[in-house]
Amino acid sequence: MHLSAFDYQLPEHLIARHPLPERAASRLLCLERHTHHIEHAHFSTLPERLQPNDLLVLNDTRVLPGRLMARKSTGGRVEILIERVTGPRAAHALLGSNRTPAVGSELVCAGGARAEIVGRDEAFFQLAFDQDLLPVLEAFGEMPLPPYLRRAAESVDQERYQTVYAAVPGAVAAPTAGLHFDQPLLDAIAARGVDIARVTLHVGAGTFQPVRVEQVEEHAIHAEWLQVSAGVCEQVRRARAAGGRVIAVGTTSMRALESAAAGGALAPMAGETRLFILPGYQFRVCDALITNFHLPKSTLLMLVSAFAGLESIQAAYAEAVREGYRFFSYGDAMFLYGGAA
Repeated sequence: MHLSAFDYQLPEHLIARHPLPERAASRLLCLERHTHHIEHAHFSTLPERLQPNDLLVLNDTRVLPGRLMARKSTGGRVEILIERVTGPRAAHALLGSNRTPAVGSELVCAGGARAEIVGRDEAFFQLAFDQDLLPVLEAFGEMPLPPYLRRAAESVDQERYQTVYAAVPGAVAAPTAGLHFDQPLLDAIAARGVDIARVTLHVGAGTFQPVRVEQVEEHAIHAEWLQVSAGVCEQVRRARAAGGRVIAVGTTSMRALESAAAGGALAPMAGETRLFILPGYQFRVCDALITNFHLPKSTLLMLVSAFAGLESIQAAYAEAVREGYRFFSYGDAMFLYGGAA
């Protein structure tokens, strides 16, 4: 498929650069996958769109304050953006500097921690730190906001660029569909007899890397670490047996579930995935998806197009632009479902 099939025009003023005062105050575009029917609603109405015996699957990853300032031995300034943590003292990272540091050189980070550049894989550098990395990030790191927000992190982002159910540190970008949920909304969903499951997929900085090939099948997608437990597999089985739907909250939850079912049936999994979901993919686990609006030509837009149909997504995005929806991480949401909701 051609990359241009996933392009669209978005006015700058529709990019949500700050969160709304209330998480659940965002709008919700509901798209029926089979009839292509569109309904405009608010996220607070989500509980009434769910049914008893449905299973809502959340990604409980916690965003690390993964932007860390450092200096080279020559004194030059370097911005470290952790792509993913690969060990207690190891990480892959993007480095921002006037002159690219060489493999073998050392960086002195804020707080005094030292990081040696031990390798490079395309855009990402492999760093070895002289002390445990997570405490360094918690003490001196900044929240790594997406580049398209074009602003520095503010105090509000410490809370709002994190889901209320975040539990497992490791992501350097938020699973943004989950940002719309607050505890009262989760309680209302549970009160309807909807089961809630939690998977973990640590979103990497590679999620912001552009697709640079015209034939999208040739794109090498970044790896992300995930865990789907035996308990989640059992929750899926019970929901299916009771006639409920499996509803992924975010493309990351969907990617985790579909990766764990890559062998044909859903099974426990812990490890890396490079699953690249394009139109034509046969979904094995998920019946519905709650997701934000994604960047043009992005792998996430390709995933939602695979789930709901490229033409249907193109029409829905055009409708969202006409209706003034807010786009991207702090923007509004979509509910993509099939059948009655």
